[in-house]
Amino acid sequence: MIPFVDLKAQYASIKDEVNAAIQHVLDTCQFTLGSEVAAFEQEFASYCNAQFGIGVNTGTSALHMALLAAGVGPGDEVITVPFTFVATVASIYYTGATPVLVDIDPKTFTIDVNAIEAAITERTKAILPVHLYGQPADMDPILEIAKRHNLVVIEDAAQAHGAEYKGKRVGGLGDMGCFSFYPGKNLGAYGEGGMVVTNNSEYTRTIRMLRDWGAEKKYHHVLKGYNFRLEGIQGAVLRVKLKYLEKWTEARRTAAASYNELLADSGVPTPAEMDYSRHVYHVYAIRTKNRSKWQDELNAKGIQSGIHYPIPVHLLPAYSDLGYKAGDFPNAESAANEVLSLPMFPELTRAQCEEVCEAIAILAKNVVIN
Repeated sequence: MIPFVDLKAQYASIKDEVNAAIQHVLDTCQFTLGSEVAAFEQEFASYCNAQFGIGVNTGTSALHMALLAAGVGPGDEVITVPFTFVATVASIYYTGATPVLVDIDPKTFTIDVNAIEAAITERTKAILPVHLYGQPADMDPILEIAKRHNLVVIEDAAQAHGAEYKGKRVGGLGDMGCFSFYPGKNLGAYGEGGMVVTNNSEYTRTIRMLRDWGAEKKYHHVLKGYNFRLEGIQGAVLRVKLKYLEKWTEARRTAAASYNELLADSGVPTPAEMDYSRHVYHVYAIRTKNRSKWQDELNAKGIQSGIHYPIPVHLLPAYSDLGYKAGDFPNAESAANEVLSLPMFPELTRAQCEEVCEAIAILAKNVVIN
């Protein structure tokens, strides 16, 4: 069996360090926030070339808090994409604002920068680009549009730890960057976690209060806040894992390069890596119109796969109130119908890549791709 992800293999490689870090938290009893979280906030912000990091309980909370800190609320609009995990759009709803969707670029799966300006109205407050699958969105045009229209840019970097745009790490490119540390992420906790990184001290102060019941100090509640604090054990685990993130990222990129090489003559559409980006391959997604058949065949051969994501947000029943319909975002809808995610994790071997690609090549020969 070739797993889609292999968290056990990663844990085995750092087990002693992780166990010692967890034991330290147990010994100090700093279970919520505390010194390990504070240290991780500094270290991860520095990794992203940002001045401040604010740890929260999930990536969704990071998006929610960033939007609130930017002043987004009822009556406002936030521009984002329909081809993303649902949390991107849900976080906008949580503020009382309205998500305004635009299509994706079919090559990168990230926001179509040429569609943004037409979606801007007098109610638009922010742009929320998603660095999907580990591929950075094309940030320069987004930042230029935002500057002209006085909009806040909040990066959804939940899948893009260490990804780079023109040599600069994502997260610190816009006004705020939001990360998830869900266990399966490139930098994953052993539970839930998230972070906002920023160079803005006022945003930092606001988010620090919002995550802890709106308190400036204990029992002194300045804002109507939330219980979104990052746990000490997760901070400790993430500090250990951050030391290995670059090594693991290069291993992912090596596996992606193997896939690209082995599938080069198959006719199967493989991920694009733009000349402006360092793709970190949280997901390695091929495309086929015979996805269900291919997934069944791979599973029968002991090869796990995934679909990220099978239904664009505007076609989900929960978000029918957005008022969009099938056909409104053809690139997003096409991607949702065709993407198939292959096994991807740092410990993936060349032999495993060869086994996966041999199976894909057979499918490509025997089943029509397009």
